[in-house]
Amino acid sequence: MRTVASTGSRHATGSIPLVSDDDTSRSAREPLKVLVYSDDVNTRGDVILALGKRPHPDLPDVEYVEVATEPVVIEQMDSGGIDLAILDGEAVPVGGMGIAKQLKDEIFQCPPVLVLTGRPQDAWLATWSRAEAAVPQPIDPLQLAEAVIRLLRARVDTSSATR
Repeated sequence: MRTVASTGSRHATGSIPLVSDDDTSRSAREPLKVLVYSDDVNTRGDVILALGKRPHPDLPDVEYVEVATEPVVIEQMDSGGIDLAILDGEAVPVGGMGIAKQLKDEIFQCPPVLVLTGRPQDAWLATWSRAEAAVPQPIDPLQLAEAVIRLLRARVDTSSATR
């Protein structure tokens, strides 16, 4: 499922369910919601393309919430239901590292955050933002998927334990 929320140049909203009849047990599992923030529609598209509908067979399907502005990131995260936030550290006018720091400071039990950095050497900056992971741009699909799978697995394990 893919939801578009205030993407700037794109004004489409809503969701389109993706139906698969190859495994009926999948439909019983609630999809994970991944927020993807960047002012650049191509960066958001690259993240979604790299991860796909299901980054790993052991995880539920992923529903993406595309966001192009900082106020909508805050609104979406405050509303709850987001399992992972992927934030573009190079976004303008507000970068993902600053947003990550704000989210971690202001949201009790904030979901995990992954920051896309401008280059591998900037990973140390992500530690300041308290992001759980950092992946450099240009996006390496394998590196991004590995980090996302690790963060989502921990989220699924945690939510399963609390039920």
